[in-house]
Amino acid sequence: MSKALFIIDVQNDFTEGGALGVDGGAAVAAGVSRHLAEHGDEYAIVLASRDWHEGHSDNGGHFATEAEPDYVDTWPAHCVAGTRGADYHPDLDTSRVDYHVLKGQGVPAYSIFEGRTDAGSTVHNLLDEHGIDTIDVVGIATDYCVRASALDAIAHGQHVRVLTGLVAGVAPASSDVALAELAHAGAELVTAS
Repeated sequence: MSKALFIIDVQNDFTEGGALGVDGGAAVAAGVSRHLAEHGDEYAIVLASRDWHEGHSDNGGHFATEAEPDYVDTWPAHCVAGTRGADYHPDLDTSRVDYHVLKGQGVPAYSIFEGRTDAGSTVHNLLDEHGIDTIDVVGIATDYCVRASALDAIAHGQHVRVLTGLVAGVAPASSDVALAELAHAGAELVTAS
């Protein structure tokens, strides 16, 4: 069996200065690039997800349009398809990415498993096609999309490793809770820098 890398939402809007920027987001982008340069050959496939929301709708209630966002279920507009905010962070080297997964078109979507490639493939199908049994997870945000993606991978029977030095969250407390939840669910928390 084989190993895959999930790079979750390392996008301009989720890094410093973006619409929903998190502290340490740019460092994650650079760190993931270093990790790929040093360990890229360990992965049978590398998948990178991006939020890819519609600009002309509230994306199923995901964008707060009528009231202030609650930052739990509703958010300010972010990662609108085709905008700079939706682009990968420039410090993320995407040359080793085999599959680009877009999620959140018209609906809220946190997990990479909710997206599809440009060719229409699902993540679950790609994992099956490549005989993947282990997934390393890195990216943004620990307490939202990293958490959701790792939990879905566990639910799909994968051995999951979260590389803790290559994730950044919205807040330290909620990120700590998310990592504890993932460990309890069976994820291995691996120090990586």
